[in-house]
Amino acid sequence: MKELTVQQLKQMQDAGKAFQLIDVREPWEVEICTIGAQHIPMGEILNRANEIKTDIPVIVHCRSGARSSNVIKALEMQLGLTNLHNLRGGILTWANEIDHSLEQY
Repeated sequence: MKELTVQQLKQMQDAGKAFQLIDVREPWEVEICTIGAQHIPMGEILNRANEIKTDIPVIVHCRSGARSSNVIKALEMQLGLTNLHNLRGGILTWANEIDHSLEQY
């Protein structure tokens, strides 16, 4: 599985590169903190697969990287997507290394 570090994601953002960022956490988690991703909860991802871009890199994140990893495995296996990247460490690592203002839970 392809992964990106939070530093790599920040570099992509700063450079204005085209990518899609998807947050697979639960709605209550997104209410606590967000990094501006499109929210598609893990339980809805297969039903909303038409919202996932196929022509640019797609970075999937959750709280720590575990759920997003499982989502990517399912999408790759069931839909054959090849442009997916897991955000290593999830939003917790983003909060620790990039944006210290984010509330952690």
